[in-house]
Amino acid sequence: MKSYDISGLNILVLENHVLIRKLLTDVFKEFGVPTVYSTADKETAWKIFNTMPVDVILCDWCNDLNGMEFLHYVRDTDSSPNPYVCFFMVTAYTEIEKVCMARDEGMTEYLAKPVSPKMIYSRIVRVIEHERLFVRAPEFFGPDRRRKAMGEVQFNERRSAA
Repeated sequence: MKSYDISGLNILVLENHVLIRKLLTDVFKEFGVPTVYSTADKETAWKIFNTMPVDVILCDWCNDLNGMEFLHYVRDTDSSPNPYVCFFMVTAYTEIEKVCMARDEGMTEYLAKPVSPKMIYSRIVRVIEHERLFVRAPEFFGPDRRRKAMGEVQFNERRSAA
């Protein structure tokens, strides 16, 4: 894996569990990132996001913290200061339906708990090396959900209803 200096990033951690929040904060400190904001409260996270520069958000999604709602605020609220921010959903939900819901709401990356420092760093590297364009459609705003370059589709290769 290629090495990047990520010390200039500003990180926002919205995590319900205090130990995991501390762990994530400490991981970024070990990566040399001096600016890590962390909270368990969506309203506080929204205030931080609106007043401080944030490059990456790591957000929990659990029964007590609706990370999907926060993702919606970030991507689809007119007052969002940066709807293009890199948004990592960090959750214990591993069901494909949940992953698809987060993808369809506009998350950048999905991390299933438990997470490791290596996993977090590798996802940041993936975002750096494989930048995805943002798509705005009537029912979606976020990074292009396709992970592979498909190239131009020829007309005769298009699907048709049977």
